[in-house]
Amino acid sequence: MPSPIVVTGAAGFAGSHVVDLLTRSGAAVVAWHRPGGSPPRGGSAATQWDAVDLLDLAQVEAAIGRAQPSAVYHCAGAAHVGKAWDSTAATFATNVMGTHHVLTAIERAGLGARVLVPSSALVYAAADEALTEAHPLRPSSPYGLSKLAQEMLAAKTNGSVPVMIARPFNHFGPRQDPFFVASGFARRIADIERGQWAPELSVGNLEARRDLTDVRDTVRAYQLIVERGQPGRPYNICSGRAITIRELLDLMLARARVPVAVKVDPARYRPNDTPLLLGDPARIHDELGWTAAIPIERTVDDLLEYWRGATP
Repeated sequence: MPSPIVVTGAAGFAGSHVVDLLTRSGAAVVAWHRPGGSPPRGGSAATQWDAVDLLDLAQVEAAIGRAQPSAVYHCAGAAHVGKAWDSTAATFATNVMGTHHVLTAIERAGLGARVLVPSSALVYAAADEALTEAHPLRPSSPYGLSKLAQEMLAAKTNGSVPVMIARPFNHFGPRQDPFFVASGFARRIADIERGQWAPELSVGNLEARRDLTDVRDTVRAYQLIVERGQPGRPYNICSGRAITIRELLDLMLARARVPVAVKVDPARYRPNDTPLLLGDPARIHDELGWTAAIPIERTVDDLLEYWRGATP
């Protein structure tokens, strides 16, 4: 039997889509989730679920010892930028210490497993142009700083663990937490359609421009980076196009089954909100052949349908 692939954070947003992608290709997957956390989802009947506390090095080492993986997709982490301002210590514990434990366990096991560390476009300094991987690194939020720390941990392995670095820009789609803007809009629209909420959306800054990619395209890029990428070399995952949050909302409102009013609430503005976050996908396209393929209209449709089918 081939060695399995470990996916941390497998019950989460991107992690669950990674599990789906890998199991569709016939891979044996060991899917990690938090003890007592979200119920496992995704994968197949053959997916092996394992409850692992990433902040407990002994648990992580034991779980790696059981799995003996050929690769690790380290998708677990604190992912919300806004929440990180109020939960900085927890964000750093999860993103930095959790990553340190995974890399330490792999190194001590001597497995040579390739490890994907999804960083973030928020490690870059703000700019009014498309960002390449050579752009200066200067995070402006606790979340971005925690992701840069993950990258620094990856570099510290000195080649003893082949660590692959992905820098995804904004990605969205089915299963995303409603604390994120696109999923929050979609859930509220679905609630309004069911008559569970007044037909009004309270929103924050609608003029920010974001490079949006479907999560299923994003995890496909993860797979290519793990299989064919160069260790330690970061790869942007982005479409190379940016739209305003207003345009994204308009796409959703055009698909709403009832009229929905929009109310701007300044209290919803995020500290240090970046006006433009746009990536240059040339490296991942030229070296690995990846291109964002799913139209934003399909992602919006699928996200709305996900929340329409969710249990109220």
